[in-house]
Amino acid sequence: QESYVGQGRKRYLNMLEIVKEPTESLRQPSKELDADFILSDEIQKLLKEMTLTMYQDDGIGLAAPQVGKNIRICVIGKEANLDSEDDLILINPVWQKTSRRKLVDIEGCLSVPKTYGKVKRYKSIHVEALNKKGDLIEFEAQDFLARVIQHEVDHLDGILFIDKAKDIYTTE
Repeated sequence: QESYVGQGRKRYLNMLEIVKEPTESLRQPSKELDADFILSDEIQKLLKEMTLTMYQDDGIGLAAPQVGKNIRICVIGKEANLDSEDDLILINPVWQKTSRRKLVDIEGCLSVPKTYGKVKRYKSIHVEALNKKGDLIEFEAQDFLARVIQHEVDHLDGILFIDKAKDIYTTE
């Protein structure tokens, strides 16, 4: 992996650029991927680059629209999922609430820098998606992982957290 050092941080040369609000593509729904395309070199490379970019920019999740691709892919860092030592790749994800209970917490977003707000999200959800091999995966997610998945799937639907947030504030 080629890298260089700049501003005191190691940066990777093949990092993707984060698309920022008010870029119009962030507000457009993303297209589903068909199973054959998931295994293509292009998508496999994108998955690796999205994961690298997410970590480089200190994110916990990253959706394809945030890197200029309006396709239904998101990556979620292993820190969000205490049950796993692997990052979570979700392709064509859908979720359903498994409880009526919602929790409020502060969220931020790499596409809306230095902006935060309180967002109400379901505490427990059931998730169905394809993994990076194109296989169907299903699981229950609670608490922080459920929040991150809901946030990332919103991106795939053209919704930003600021559309749902209360008490929005910015930092320097």
